[in-house]
Amino acid sequence: MRPLTIQIYLPLGDPQGIRRAEITTRTVQVFDVPRSEMSRFFAMPEANQVAVYFLFGDESEDRRTQCYIGQTNSVRQRFKDHLAQKAFWSRALIAVSRTKSQTDTHARYLEWKSIQQGHEAGRYALENGNAGSRPHTPAPLQAECEEIFETIATLLATLGFPLFQPLATAAPKSTDLMVHCHARGAEAKGVYGSDGLTVFKGSTCAPEPTQKATSDALRVRRQRLIEDGTLVEVHGITEFTRDTLFKTPSGAAQIVLFRSANGWVEWKTPTGMTLAEATGRGLDTVEDDK
Repeated sequence: MRPLTIQIYLPLGDPQGIRRAEITTRTVQVFDVPRSEMSRFFAMPEANQVAVYFLFGDESEDRRTQCYIGQTNSVRQRFKDHLAQKAFWSRALIAVSRTKSQTDTHARYLEWKSIQQGHEAGRYALENGNAGSRPHTPAPLQAECEEIFETIATLLATLGFPLFQPLATAAPKSTDLMVHCHARGAEAKGVYGSDGLTVFKGSTCAPEPTQKATSDALRVRRQRLIEDGTLVEVHGITEFTRDTLFKTPSGAAQIVLFRSANGWVEWKTPTGMTLAEATGRGLDTVEDDK
């Protein structure tokens, strides 16, 4: 990792509208475009360029955010189809060349690389399926594409979409905390970091809800995780099939314990400290933050 200067420009003056991000010493720009603002992006010259793009759905506590990765010779033409045929997405992240030097070969390689790395990171639910075979790319052009990909990955993360960053389980930081939650028959382990709490693959959950402390909303949330394959029930045991990121400790604890729960006190470090104690949050902040 090295220091970088990133500029974010608001072409419409609205922080919630279209944003353009770029590293000042590189030629790649990433536009963050809300679905509702696509017609205004179509009026910009960049809408006619070759691009690799990323469609993101809305975030959810329990479900991995959906993402579709594609490439096109003309953003305007391609997105007319996506507006009509793909309902899930709410924001489009579109990477173009500031010097208009990106070619079809660049775009095809970047699409392949993005799908491959997105699946490997596992943060988002990709709508693409597998990455397919690598496009034929001459060595000099491949080296250029790898640098472009690195730039796109950094800009996506800066704009709030860390598509290619591995979960904390794969790349723990020195500030991350290992935690566990053992109650009601659940045996769950995880790691708490800057982007939330990741429950480890193989962790088990409480098998049954409680009569009073399990709301209908929580039952629905857990059923969703079963339906999308995050949780599986085998011989009466409900188990995580993959490392799963939750935005809050309470969101994770409620799924694990299958009842209302305050994750700041339910998750504990190996020494027995609550997560609230280990992070110095104090009693005034120890509350249910689902």
